[in-house]
Amino acid sequence: MRILVVGAGAVGGYFGGRLAVAGRDVTFLGRARHAETARKHGLHLVSPHGNAVVHPQVVLAAQLTGSYDLVMLCIKAYSLEAAIGDIAVAVGPSTMILPLLNGMRHIDRLVQRFGEERVLGGACFIAVDVDPDDRIVQLTEIHRLEYGERNGEASARIAALDTALQGAGFEARSSDQILQVMWEKWVMLASLGAVTCLLRGHIGEIAAVPRGADLARGILAEASAISRACGYLPGAAFLARTEKMLTQEGSALTSSMYRDMSRNAPVEVEQILGDLLERGRGVGVNTPLLEAACANLRVYEARRVKQI
Repeated sequence: MRILVVGAGAVGGYFGGRLAVAGRDVTFLGRARHAETARKHGLHLVSPHGNAVVHPQVVLAAQLTGSYDLVMLCIKAYSLEAAIGDIAVAVGPSTMILPLLNGMRHIDRLVQRFGEERVLGGACFIAVDVDPDDRIVQLTEIHRLEYGERNGEASARIAALDTALQGAGFEARSSDQILQVMWEKWVMLASLGAVTCLLRGHIGEIAAVPRGADLARGILAEASAISRACGYLPGAAFLARTEKMLTQEGSALTSSMYRDMSRNAPVEVEQILGDLLERGRGVGVNTPLLEAACANLRVYEARRVKQI
């Protein structure tokens, strides 16, 4: 299976790097800086599951030729439109597009551009960052990909994809309920991002102040209510696990949005919170805490853009 990994940053570098180490036919499509770094120095993975240095095949958009069997989109939401233009030449009649973006808005856009049949559902579960030395650093032990047909079908191509991703140094799991998986991840990410960005701290700091844990529970309840009203009832085990994660005393956990905000980088406020709130308003769900968090991040983003 010819695999094109779009994005050689944290998520793409980690999962694509593991696939390359496992001997899969992987090519990275990256921006000029990332591509040059990967060519000269390789991708350095630092992980509780073992470190690795990968010297992958890397191309720029202008160098793409021919179609791929699988295109893994491992980018931030604000890079989606540029990526859609870049990958067009790589998408053939039987290409599978596996997007690992957060939320759901990207699915609509990809279907609009490439057709219903080419777009799979997908979610990644990993805490990973790129450190100042351009190393891809896994922050916790979780490193899981889930994928499947959005209609729940057990198709031959999902079986082939599952075979390609198994045994590659991370947990790979096909799902016949991938939209449920994606919605639950969205609820978790929106809640974690909202509480850490709104309250400007990691989970342990928030849990240590009066009513901090209650605010986290309130934010989770609002995000869950939107998901439920949109037809995706969050499971009891998921809710219990997420509440514990959001209120754990002494936890150093933060969200990627908080880490991005802390270094004055762009944040995925519209993909993770804006779109969720728009869907919530459409089904009549009242979400004052999420609205406050979203407004906070929009103010930050507007100020950041003015400084560029």
